Amino acid sequence: MENSPASTGLQHHVRSISLPSWLNPQSVKVEAELSKLKAWERSLVSTLPLSAETIRAGLVGLVDLYNSVQDLILSPVTQKALLQYQNGILVEETLVGSLRLLDSCSAARDLLLMMKEQVQDLQSALRRKGGDLSIGSSIDVYMSCKKKAKKAVAKCLRELRQMDKKFGPSPLFDVNQHLSMVIRVLREVNSITISVLRSLLLFLAVPVSSTRLGGRSLISKLVLTGPVASERGHEVFNEVGSVDITMKSLNGGIRRNNEQIDVQMARRSLQALDACMEGLEGGLDCLFRHLIRNRVSLLNISAH
Repeated sequence: MENSPASTGLQHHVRSISLPSWLNPQSVKVEAELSKLKAWERSLVSTLPLSAETIRAGLVGLVDLYNSVQDLILSPVTQKALLQYQNGILVEETLVGSLRLLDSCSAARDLLLMMKEQVQDLQSALRRKGGDLSIGSSIDVYMSCKKKAKKAVAKCLRELRQMDKKFGPSPLFDVNQHLSMVIRVLREVNSITISVLRSLLLFLAVPVSSTRLGGRSLISKLVLTGPVASERGHEVFNEVGSVDITMKSLNGGIRRNNEQIDVQMARRSLQALDACMEGLEGGLDCLFRHLIRNRVSLLNISAH
């Protein structure tokens, strides 16, 4: 999308200004929620591989953050400041960013549901066929789905990175303290939302069996500046990776007529991943609703 006069708002860099709570009562909670999520983001380096529990904690934190941001946006002093600054440019740019975040959240949910469906199909196939040779076709379908998901994730990651750059820092002049705080908060909320969505996408797509974080896969190239990149050389092993390994091992054992194949282990790994995806789906749905509510509030402001 071409740059326009409306692309100057959230790009502004604002120094962190600590204001008394009696001046900005809504900002106190926003700052607290942002602080929690920044700590979560820093912890990603030491909690690799990314687990479903870690990602879900990020989603829950985002929902709490958007609840607080909603209160800040609905504040009369905030609405007045947003509308008066350069004829509402900040509102317009925030609306553009909110639409992109909604698109990214929707794309992540579609990927999650696609993988969840394949996991449940595999569970059904294992119940019907056990370790029969015909189960191999179901495993092949799952692996094919994972390859498609990996390409879709790479596309989403590119879009998130472009969004992060677009709303990067640039000078800001002639604004009061409250507006400075609002601009900084909106920029940081945008950035931390991108970080959580990026972590979710990586959780879904990076297979344990064939990708190392130090490798040069399409996905790893896209996130070398993120928290994941600092653990190069470590194999990714989470609920998704566990299913990858188990399915490949099961498929190989069946094809070799290996009597030692462990169908129960495959069932357990699939059950665990299915449960994880259920929780992530709930977190994404809740985030999506809050993103919509946030956007509606901004649209109402711009209509005045």
